[in-house]
Amino acid sequence: MNEALLRKLVPEVIGVLVRRGADFAAAEDAVQDALVEAVRGWPQEPPRDAKGWLVTVAWRKFLDAARAETSRRLRELRVDSEPEPGPGQAFDDTLRLYFLCAHPSLSPASAVALTLRAVGGLTTRQIAEAYLVPEATMAQRISRAKRTVAGVRFTRPGEVATVLRVLYLVFNEGYSGDVDLAAEAIRLTRQLAVLTKHEEVAGLLALMLLHHARRAARTTPDGALVPLAEQDRGRWDTRMIAEGVDILQAALARDRLGEYQAQAAIAALHADALTAGETDWVQIVEWYDELVRLTGNPVARLNRAVAVAEADGPRAGLAALAELDPALPRYAAVAAYLYERDGDLVTAARLYGEAARAATSRPERDHLTRQAARLNIRLRR
Repeated sequence: MNEALLRKLVPEVIGVLVRRGADFAAAEDAVQDALVEAVRGWPQEPPRDAKGWLVTVAWRKFLDAARAETSRRLRELRVDSEPEPGPGQAFDDTLRLYFLCAHPSLSPASAVALTLRAVGGLTTRQIAEAYLVPEATMAQRISRAKRTVAGVRFTRPGEVATVLRVLYLVFNEGYSGDVDLAAEAIRLTRQLAVLTKHEEVAGLLALMLLHHARRAARTTPDGALVPLAEQDRGRWDTRMIAEGVDILQAALARDRLGEYQAQAAIAALHADALTAGETDWVQIVEWYDELVRLTGNPVARLNRAVAVAEADGPRAGLAALAELDPALPRYAAVAAYLYERDGDLVTAARLYGEAARAATSRPERDHLTRQAARLNIRLRR
């Protein structure tokens, strides 16, 4: 059974059913039923026309369900009323699903779940395991999302930015269960890049690749976080870095800068440095200036303060930090690092402790706790 082929075909087949007249929820249910039939009935090799097979079976499943609800609808729908879609139609159908699954009426969690199910072709169980929630909980979330977008029709192009936010949410979940969500997000973003040729889609793909290239060096074998400056750069995936840089350069050449391109440029400068000491922090500050100009994002301002400290010294970084709201996530952690760089170990140790108590993940909490303990030991000597 070629699982990769099935996952690729899922959004295309759903798109065919929706274009024939099925609402999204009914189409998605019918395609999932067809996938069950495929798992049961296909031999080692799929049929010669795997997509055609799935369309036929899914459409019959949809008609069976429609027949149970109303005979009138059955008379209006005919299996052979539409020609099979050509390659361009398949692309249009898949792109429409991206926008539908990232509909503004959905919560971020629901949009992510629906995207993984309808566009990614993952099962409810796989999505539930990836997000560490019971399968029944995830099933309810997906069902609510499908009801929310039922009957939605597009009268104007969807917002690419909304789709990209959903894909970036998927990427940042990383890995858990038997589904590598970071790799899945990269796969879906590659697909979207082919469909749209949009420079910000390319920017997000480059950003994902550049971050993912450092994955092997980010943690120790026991799961402890390794800060960027301390990572073994020999473990970075240079081929993935080169691909990300090439994609970024092509996007930047279109001269339509967006936030994901700016973030990718920062990641590329980190990847370009053979050692932490060779990092071009001056350029990184300039790219953060662009990112802040584009988004006004306070998290970007927070990261900029770190870059300023590396480029111009900790006092300059603390001055940049003083302009921000201390309630920002990771503010205390950044302040602790900058005070340590400035030689104020007492304040740094206290702030590391505060940051550890506010951390939302165990690896981050453990890392910050170790930093506080390290400084407290030094202070007692």
